[in-house]
Amino acid sequence: MREQKYVIMAADDEQELLETLELFLARENMILVKAKDGKEALAVFESEQPDLILLDIMMPEMDGFSVLRKIRETSRVPAIMMTARAEDYDKI
Repeated sequence: MREQKYVIMAADDEQELLETLELFLARENMILVKAKDGKEALAVFESEQPDLILLDIMMPEMDGFSVLRKIRETSRVPAIMMTARAEDYDKI
């Protein structure tokens, strides 16, 4: 019997971060689908239907909050927001 592979979507404009995530997740038998901006994230979400999403807050085209609001119109997939912002308010 084959082990199920989870599909995780990561949306971030930092290509190096996406590549590093892909390496680590592959070791755990997970598949990473990537998006470089908010608009691409919505398209990838629709086509791949991931089990978890990782969203950068500050992305070109559409920020992570806007992407998540749009996704929440049709899905309750778990989401983790990523940020480089330093303020406590932003992190909360």
